[in-house]
Amino acid sequence: MKYFIDTANMEEITEINEWGVLAGVTTNPSLVAKEKNISFHDRLVEICELVGGPVSGEVISLEADGMIEEGRELAKLHEHIVVKIPMTAEGMKAVSVLSKEGIKTNVTLVFNTVQALTAARAGATYVSPFIGRLDDIGLEGMQLISDIADIFLIHDIDTEIIAASIRNEGHVHGAALAGADIATIPYAVIKKLTNHPLTDKGIEQFLADWNNK
Repeated sequence: MKYFIDTANMEEITEINEWGVLAGVTTNPSLVAKEKNISFHDRLVEICELVGGPVSGEVISLEADGMIEEGRELAKLHEHIVVKIPMTAEGMKAVSVLSKEGIKTNVTLVFNTVQALTAARAGATYVSPFIGRLDDIGLEGMQLISDIADIFLIHDIDTEIIAASIRNEGHVHGAALAGADIATIPYAVIKKLTNHPLTDKGIEQFLADWNNK
C-alpha cells in the first residue's frame, strides 16, 4: 500500500517527502483554503514539482459541464495532476468525459461498494472511500475497503482504491490489510507511524549500555 499525504501545506509535504515514503498528495478546497498568500493552481504546481507523483486537486462545480471545464484547466497545470470529483451523477458524467481525454480522476466521497463500482465503470483512475466518516456513524469503514477490493479483483478492475478519512495508525494498518492500494493520511497521523514505546525504550537502553561500557 502506498502513502499519500492529505494536506496542502508545503512544510508538511516537504518534511514527509524527505522520509522517502511519499507517493502522492491529495488536497481539497478546505485544505487549500487554510493556505495563505498563494493561489490554488500555483500551490498544486508547487506540490507536483516537489513530490513527482499524483496530486489530486478538487473541482468546485456541481454541474458536469463546469467540472469538465475545471478538470481540463487543472490537467493543463502539470502532468501529475489528478482531477478530484465528487461521487454524484453529474460527477460521473464528468469522469466519463475526462477519462476519455486521458485525464486522470479521483472520485471522492465514496461511502458504499456500488458507488465505487459505478465510479470505476465511468473511468475513474482512483476511488476514495471515506473510512473515518463511516466509523463516526457506527458503520465499518474498513469492511468497505475490503469489499471494494474484492469486487475490483473479481471483475479485474484497474481503478485504485485510496483509503481516505484516515484518523489514526489503526486505520493505516487496517487499510493495508483490507486491500487498499493507497492510504491518504493527514500529517499528524503520518508523524506517528514511526513511533512505538518499545522502540523508544530500546534506543534508551542501547545508549545507556554504550555510555556504561
